[in-house]
Amino acid sequence: MSQLLLSDFDYELPDNRVAKFPLDQRDLSQLLVYKNGVISDHVFSSLASHLPDNALLVFNNTKVIPARLFFKRSTGAHIEVLCLEPTQPFDIQQSMGTTSSCVWKCMLGNAKRFKVGETLCLALGNNLVLKARRLESKNEIEFSWNQELVFSEVLAKAGMLPLPPYLNRENVEADRETYQTVYAKNDGAVAAPTAGLHFTKQVFDSLKQKCVSTAEVTLHVGAGTFLPVKTDDITQHQMHGEHFLVNKNTLEQLANHQGPIIPVGTTSLRTLESMYYLGIRQQNQLDIPVGQHEPYQVVSPETREMALRNLLALNLEEIKASTEIMIRPGYDFKVIDGLVTNFHQPKSTLVMLIAALVGETWREIYNHALNNNYRFLSYGDSSLLLP
Repeated sequence: MSQLLLSDFDYELPDNRVAKFPLDQRDLSQLLVYKNGVISDHVFSSLASHLPDNALLVFNNTKVIPARLFFKRSTGAHIEVLCLEPTQPFDIQQSMGTTSSCVWKCMLGNAKRFKVGETLCLALGNNLVLKARRLESKNEIEFSWNQELVFSEVLAKAGMLPLPPYLNRENVEADRETYQTVYAKNDGAVAAPTAGLHFTKQVFDSLKQKCVSTAEVTLHVGAGTFLPVKTDDITQHQMHGEHFLVNKNTLEQLANHQGPIIPVGTTSLRTLESMYYLGIRQQNQLDIPVGQHEPYQVVSPETREMALRNLLALNLEEIKASTEIMIRPGYDFKVIDGLVTNFHQPKSTLVMLIAALVGETWREIYNHALNNNYRFLSYGDSSLLLP
């Protein structure tokens, strides 16, 4: 394959096409359907009628945490702390459940004013105080608090949801609900799996009526999903890592399913495809992340079912791993047969993923959306891609 250039994944996105706020009713967003090579326009509430027979939809049930914290030094300087992932304890569920202190890897705003070893305090009412001490590693913050609350409860009182930077606006109270899927369960994401924002109880009811199966995985979306690609040769871009979890019941459901598997969102897709590469490893090494170039270096005759059954043979209640997988043109999809997804930023790894799935038709799809008043990015409209 010829060199893949960043400019190959660029398109013009006017600012007025970026949805700054969601619709009042989630499932009234537009739905672009690409099926059998044909593009058509619909409303998201009709999704079930466009899915192939015997489809299995896979959802990412991660929950966005209020990870943005604002502290103030005695000098008056404002310090923003964005929690990215825990380091002590390392497990996200354990960290969210700690009752006195924990350490997180963070991004810092106004970092030069926040010295190593310094402790900042945030008074939260009812005598609750959250302390943040900057450790020697500089990007790690030790949090401690003075009441018998778990860290998730402290964040709920102290933090704000980290909206995508491209929305370029301040949070409003409604974001706490609207920037969260209705099926969010597992705390840990700093960005929403936005393809799922369109789903409502009514949409789930319509899926049941059509006998569409559903399953859930967990991938905690990291801030790295917003990192721009800065290398002209996209294969030189360093992908971010994200942790995911798939329980035994879901793994069995995936392995036994004989019809199309369609992830809801790129995060669900990355989880499913990463599972394949975990399953074909000779040693089944779950502690080693799926590398961004691994799919392009490994040739395997194993089917989706065989790879997933290899993981089942480990007899674990849940598969915990992480992935840095980069899906770009030239990728051979092993698990999925389609995708429900929003419209993504120009020159992003997510546009590259779409191009890997539908080929050069991605430009036709995006031009159609631009020409037909679709709303773009996190709070925007949706698409069902069935190549």
